[in-house]
Amino acid sequence: QVQLVESGGGLVQAGGSLRLSCAASGSIQSINTMAWYRQAPGKQRELVAASTSGRSTNYADSVKGRFTISRGNARNTVYLQMNSLEPEDTAVYYCYVDGRSYTGSYYTKWGQGLQVTVSS
Repeated sequence: QVQLVESGGGLVQAGGSLRLSCAASGSIQSINTMAWYRQAPGKQRELVAASTSGRSTNYADSVKGRFTISRGNARNTVYLQMNSLEPEDTAVYYCYVDGRSYTGSYYTKWGQGLQVTVSS
């Protein structure tokens, strides 16, 4: 099994910064994609930023230039640095990971979610 441990999040004023972290462990042979999604009340879950094993990244248009996704040296940890936060960024943020396990099977895993609240 694959486990994800998320940390970070919380309450911040508009214009402030937060950093989210997510560490993957368990039966992991390889990791392909590590990403952050978010879901605001009454809205669908949306991709915020993603990082692939090929070191490519992509971002939602709404966060480009403000958020940065990065991987740790061990490549099993992903960070989301969020700067210039806006009230519209308020949501529950979810870590997502996929790849291959030691059994050769493909896995996907979601974190439990972190509340990020930006006050105006």
